[in-house]
Amino acid sequence: MTLSIRPATPADLPLIAQLIRDLAEYEKLAHEVRFDEAVLGEKLFGQRPYAEVVIGEIDGTPQGFALFFHNFSTFEGKPGIYLEDLFVRPEARGSGLGKALLAHLAMLAGERDCARLEWSVLDWNAPAIGFYQKLGARLMDDWTVMRVDGADLARLGAAAR
Repeated sequence: MTLSIRPATPADLPLIAQLIRDLAEYEKLAHEVRFDEAVLGEKLFGQRPYAEVVIGEIDGTPQGFALFFHNFSTFEGKPGIYLEDLFVRPEARGSGLGKALLAHLAMLAGERDCARLEWSVLDWNAPAIGFYQKLGARLMDDWTVMRVDGADLARLGAAAR
């Protein structure tokens, strides 16, 4: 069995879209998937890419992906990598592909002089939490994720006008 990680290309857009849908299904969030594939492609591969994707393959067959982007730590004075999504197809779990994807991002973080690699995990996803902790990740229990979206985002933005 050969594991490989490669940067995604525009030709991978249908694969990326399907892997995102598969992830949403696993997370019981399929009802929240609203992206337009063409817009997703523009945001990933257009003139100003907002995120990067790597594809994880087993024996040349795509079995997972990681979608990530840079953030910035003011305390460290350096960029970081934020992992938005990591997904390995159920039939490929246990192969080492998830660890290989995270190791690849850690390597990129080192090459790019990043201070950290961060991500969020659903609190009910005990298998993922255990997996991440075995790799050295720690829970940031003292932080709570906040979000503004939809009409509230528009209303808050309008307050700047």
